[in-house]
This record gives sequence, structure tokens and C-alpha cells, in this order.
Amino acid sequence: MRNVAEITLTGKDPADVRADALIVGVVNDNGTPKLAGQTLPKSVAKSLNASLEALGATGEIDNTVRIPSPEGVNAQITVLTGIGSDEDDTESLRRGAGAALQNADGFDRVALALPANTGKKVGAIAEGALLGAYRFQTYRAGDADNTPRSPKALELVVPSTREKTTRSAVERARIIAESVNGTRDLINTAPNDLPPAEFADRAKSSVKGTGLKIDVLDEKQLKADGYGGLTGVGQGSSRPPRLVKISWSPSKKAPHIALVGKGITFDSGGLSIKPSSGMETMKSDMSGAAAVLQTIVAAARLEVPVRVTAWLALAENMPSGTAQRPSDVISIYGGKTVEVLNTDAEGRLVLADALVAAQEDGADAVIDIATLTGAQMVALGSRVAGIMGTDKLRDEVVSSADSSGELAWPMPLPEEMRPTLESKVADIANIGQRWGGMLSAAVSLKEIIPETQWAHIDIAGPSFNEGSNWGYTPAGGTGYGVRTMLEFLENYSTK
Repeated sequence: MRNVAEITLTGKDPADVRADALIVGVVNDNGTPKLAGQTLPKSVAKSLNASLEALGATGEIDNTVRIPSPEGVNAQITVLTGIGSDEDDTESLRRGAGAALQNADGFDRVALALPANTGKKVGAIAEGALLGAYRFQTYRAGDADNTPRSPKALELVVPSTREKTTRSAVERARIIAESVNGTRDLINTAPNDLPPAEFADRAKSSVKGTGLKIDVLDEKQLKADGYGGLTGVGQGSSRPPRLVKISWSPSKKAPHIALVGKGITFDSGGLSIKPSSGMETMKSDMSGAAAVLQTIVAAARLEVPVRVTAWLALAENMPSGTAQRPSDVISIYGGKTVEVLNTDAEGRLVLADALVAAQEDGADAVIDIATLTGAQMVALGSRVAGIMGTDKLRDEVVSSADSSGELAWPMPLPEEMRPTLESKVADIANIGQRWGGMLSAAVSLKEIIPETQWAHIDIAGPSFNEGSNWGYTPAGGTGYGVRTMLEFLENYSTK
């Protein structure tokens, strides 16, 4: 897999590095911008410090300023990037590096001279830079005026290139960035090019050479085995559903974690059709499955000592003469019946099939991730995921999100939500009351696997950035969830 810029280490003085651009950090010290660390010659640093405010460099995160390099600096351009008030904060370094690289079109070779005196800081800078250098160019015509020229090579200035922890941190950052960017690529792919079968084929390609085992169930097998959620949601489309199972097994006996991803490759809402404006970003309704696929690939490449099984529940939700109808009753995998009151609440139906399969497979704990509800965005906005589930596991996933730099917040599973899911004809309905829609959706999932340690990550907002770039996050698919789940797996392996 190669969807990131080349990254190397150098122990040279930053002023001596030959590059198109040199990135230098600026901190905000109680409202006063100052260069971070001791990365430039004293004379150059003194001159720049005196000019930062006049140049518009504030030190605030996401503030970047380009200037012609001062005399004594080999790079043609110097980029001043804000890293907030604390140069030891890894997420601030990650975002500062990413913001600078988001604004580095036209530079082939970029050097970064940010505070990098620990392996953890080096990893954060490398990760932010590689994520910030991402561009999705698949559908560009390729002419010079239409195609952003992102950096091809990054050079990271470090105190020593021989430190094992430094080199390991950069390698881990590269693997993480490749997986996050791989998730972004899938999300950004046009839905006409990514039906469920094609998604499954790309999953097969992604696991080649990793030691992962992959199995794919097609529509005939799904129907024969009783996967009524996937079959019901997918029956309105001419492009049938798939269930993909990917397995990672370390050499030694280890705890077993299942990751389940919602993979609606396009969501029209079905017969409960969305307004046209509501469909514009619905190619991203497979973000959970994309994140799960790339997380298990990264886990295998990093040889995380935890047994991991990934389940990708893939379907296209379309209206047609064969589509499921409001008031249909389906039987999900395992036999529980669901009354479909709204065909646009389809994510919980495909997840239900996969959750039961994951439980049946003997997982010690199950984490699902899905663009499940618009109510998540009402509650938490477009950048913060909501995490629900059994208390201990939910809190561990929230902690993993915090450590990885992804924004998340723990949410409850109120007991009064369950009665609103009652059906007059089936075991449960697929929608509950309007208020607290994120919570009632999660309660409906808990009903599927009530005895299992389980966490649910609703990423309806943070999976797809409809606004402008910020930090290392581009417009379009963000790759949210890969870093949280990988951090969780790495932490779980130390128990």
C-alpha cells in the first residue's frame, strides 16, 4: 500500500536542509507568537520572532503563513505553522504539521523542523504531515491547472536518526497514515464505482500479503443463511449485498475483538426516500466498513497481539419495485424479527446481521462503527463521534479516541428508549421516538447482542468533512475511526 508521501529522517541543522519548503512551529505564549523550540540559528530566530505578529503568524492551531526564507536558510520558502500554547502536546504537533502540509501544494520536497525531542512527538509530527499531504485525485483530468501537486517527499528533522524509538514511531505513523488515507480513498470514490461487490473485491486486494484471511458471502449465501438485514436492505438495488469477514490471528493465543462496520455504499433512503440534498454525501455511508477494513490491515501490519475479526456489512439502499417497504417484517441473522417502519433506518438492519455473526464467532468484545444517525450531528456536531455501549468498554474506546487525537464523547443508553422501539407485530421496530435518535438507534443494537461486551461508535458527522480543510483533516472522507480502533487494539493487547 502506498498512498502517502515518502518520509525520511535527517539530523541536519534545519537551516541546512535543502527543500522547497521548511516548516517551523510557532507557539502562542499568552497571546504572543514565538518560534517553538531551538530549531533555527539564533540570528534567524531572533529576526523572525520580531516579525511574527506583523507577518500574521499567531501561533494558534490551523494558522499557517508562508514567507520567503530568511537569509541563512536553504529552503526556498519557510512555512510558519501554529501549534497552540503547548509545544509538548502531541495532538497540537499533529495538527500543526498537518495544517502546513494541507497548504503545501506546489512543493515537491518539504522539511519539517518542529519540536521532536521524543519518539511520541516524532510519531505525531510524522502522522500529521502524512495525513495532511493527502490529496484525492482519482477523478481529476490531470492538467496542471486542475490537479493539486501535493508534496512527494517529506524530511523530518530529529535530534538523532539512529534512535530506535524514533524510527519505530515514524514507521508506525506511516502505516497508520496509509490506512487512514486508504479509508479516505474508499469514502471519496464515486458510488457508481463502488457497489458492494466491488467493495468486497477491494477488500481482497487490501489484505494481500498481510497474513489476513478473508471470506465473502454473496447474495445467494446471505439469503440461504438467513441474513435478512443485508438481504432486505439490498433487495431494492440491482447491485446485490455482500458480507465480508476478515480475520487476523497472532502467533500466540490472544483475546478476540470483533470490529463491525456499516457499509451502505449509497443510501437513497430506499422507499422512505431522502430529499435530493440529503443524498449528496451518501456515498460516505460506508465509512464505518472502510474504517474497519483499514484498521484490521494496520493491525496485521503492526502485528498487534490481539485476535481481530472484521465484519463489513455491505449493501446499497435503493428504491425500486423490489425494494423493501415500510411495514415489511424481516428476520435478521439469528432469528429475531424486525418491523421496518422506515427504510432509511437501514444501517441498524445490516449491522444487526453482522453483530449476531460476530457474537456467534465467539468474540470477547464487539465494537461497531457506523454513520448511523443524523441525530448524532444534532447532539455533537460534525467533528465529535458519539460512543455508547456497555460502560467499561465504552469508556475504553473513548479513552482510545482521546489518545489517538480523534474527538469523541461518551453517551448513555437510557432505559426509557427501549419501549419506543416496540412493534405490534414483530420482536422490535427499526425506529423509535424522534427525540434522542442517536440513543434509540444504539439501544436497538444493544437489543441484538444484550449479553456481549459491546461499544458503538456513531460517526455520521466526523466521517465526512463537508466544510474546508482543518488541521490534517481534508474536505471529503476523513478516515475517522481507524486511529481510535487501532489504539484500542494496541491498548487491549497490554491487558
